[in-house]
Amino acid sequence: MTRYLTDDVPDDEVPETDDRDVTTLIPTAVDEVLATAETWLAWDGRPRYCDGNAWTPHKALRRVTDHLVDHLAEIECRLAGVATLPDRWHGRKLTLDSDAARFTEADLDEATSRLRRLALCYRARLATLPADVLDAPSDAWTLRQVVHHVANVTYYARMLGPLTP
Repeated sequence: MTRYLTDDVPDDEVPETDDRDVTTLIPTAVDEVLATAETWLAWDGRPRYCDGNAWTPHKALRRVTDHLVDHLAEIECRLAGVATLPDRWHGRKLTLDSDAARFTEADLDEATSRLRRLALCYRARLATLPADVLDAPSDAWTLRQVVHHVANVTYYARMLGPLTP
């Protein structure tokens, strides 16, 4: 059986979909994340504890990036008809030493470039897929469900939230 990143998600967590244009979902989510991240230049170096985890600007942006990359790889593998590699990461439960680093304008600039490029990749790829491919039944979520799930990547930015000086 082919394994996908979404295989280990409980059935009650299957994302709801709607009629929004899938090509805009990820760019819109990235815009929201980056708008929040702009406030993180005021971060005082102390993690925020929310939803059972410690959150810092670097961790939130690392999780956003990882989530976008992981599911873009899943989409590409599924379209190519090959199995994805099982993930071995610890997700939001893991806080790295590097997550505690000072958050600077250069960090924000790098994250902005990286996330906007990933959003463009999603937009370009999804624009090539007709509705019947997006909604094709599979042994995992439909591709439309995957995209709606990924659009919730704003969760990671909300865990730290906007910061004020």
